[in-house]
Amino acid sequence: MREVDPMRSDASSAIALREGADLSGFRAAVRRLAAAGIPPERVIWSVGEAPGLFGAREPETEAPPLALPRGVGDLVTRVVPHRDPERYALLYTLVWRVLHGERRLLEVSSDPLVHRLERMAKAIARDLHKMHAFLRFRRVEGEEPERFVAWFEPDHHILEAAAPFFVGRFRSLHWTILTPEGSARWNTAELTFGPPGRREDAPAEDGFEAGWRDYYESTFNPARTNLAAMRAEMPKKYWRNLPETAAIPGLVRAAATRTETMIERVPRPAIKRDPVRAVAAMADQAPDSLEALNALIRRSEPLVPGATQAVLGEGPPGAAIAFVGEQPGDQEDRQGRPFVGPAGQLLSRAMAEAGIVRADAYLTNAVKHFKFEQRGKRRLHQNPTAGEVSHYRWWLERELDLVAPRLVVALGATAVLALAGRAIPVTRARGPAEFGRGYAGFITVHPSYLLRLPEGAKEEAYAAFVADLRRVGDLARTLAA
Repeated sequence: MREVDPMRSDASSAIALREGADLSGFRAAVRRLAAAGIPPERVIWSVGEAPGLFGAREPETEAPPLALPRGVGDLVTRVVPHRDPERYALLYTLVWRVLHGERRLLEVSSDPLVHRLERMAKAIARDLHKMHAFLRFRRVEGEEPERFVAWFEPDHHILEAAAPFFVGRFRSLHWTILTPEGSARWNTAELTFGPPGRREDAPAEDGFEAGWRDYYESTFNPARTNLAAMRAEMPKKYWRNLPETAAIPGLVRAAATRTETMIERVPRPAIKRDPVRAVAAMADQAPDSLEALNALIRRSEPLVPGATQAVLGEGPPGAAIAFVGEQPGDQEDRQGRPFVGPAGQLLSRAMAEAGIVRADAYLTNAVKHFKFEQRGKRRLHQNPTAGEVSHYRWWLERELDLVAPRLVVALGATAVLALAGRAIPVTRARGPAEFGRGYAGFITVHPSYLLRLPEGAKEEAYAAFVADLRRVGDLARTLAA
């Protein structure tokens, strides 16, 4: 138990901290207050220009660090950004009680002070989550180097706590975040904080808006439409900053009809296959357009067991970039579109962050049918064999010849095998590649790989995937020059 000098315990102090979340100022003040033996009830906390410890403006003296349980320091860090004007008084009361005998106070969740501070910490965590999820950068036209600006209105003083997340996510970009209380700026080397901004200082829209809307529409599940939950997770105060929310009214109106269509689209029983005969039949035909090739694929027998329908490529002929995945998944098979399941949703999100508009790219798979094993009501994905990939290679090569992209991106090992004709380790060959058919190539991981990673490794791997897609966009622009 810390001894308190009774000669000093009657002293009082007025502490003024800077606006916002003054974590360093609060910690320094707490050390001096505790060293002086001043109890919480004799401290007046305010926000403004910080005077000296006892109201004077002379330089503040250093005080020794405090020996506190780690959880106390963590809770202080999480609560300081809260907007509650009593936060500093509550936190100092917590520190004082811990220093004076209640070392395990945080374990008493029923304690009113602990309960209140934990609720404040959860409010900060929610606000950080909203900022990470709903902040949208927009490109400033005509600036070199390219710069992006975002406007956001957090509920609490979280800008300094939130900014490092965006440094990790957009490390190679020049960006600025504007809020009513301050701003954050990253120049690819240094993070700085500055004065408040105004909504009109941020661009109203940019060329990436269509990508965000396409991503949102592709991930919207009409069968799970719940307006109350939607408003709780995405409050309307954020809608005006999100380009994708313009699509919400139409998606909600069409939800019932789309759900009925999905229910009616019951997978057909698997069709018997004869790969040799199917490939031979296709070799006798020479489709001269993408429409003719797709019609041929629809009529042809699946070349893998368990398939129900062909999932065709999607995107405009002449697209600058073509993405080739492994094979359709369960959702792709049901909806008849490529990359609409969990891995496809992750790909759409990464493309949008990398500045690639999904609607402008061509997306397809090395294998056109969903190979699965039925277990009860579940259809479990099975990897296609090398022989099955080779059976589909004629389709893929003809498809890419007709689309004529400048750059083809192989997503994962199966796509590499189909495009290169041989197995190449993705981790070793990741980056620009040559597939030998007149177009440039690029190898990266399949987004489903990211979904299988443990939680601790996902963020870094996702950032590397987005970085790959940025290189893809840069390479495509270079090839067009």
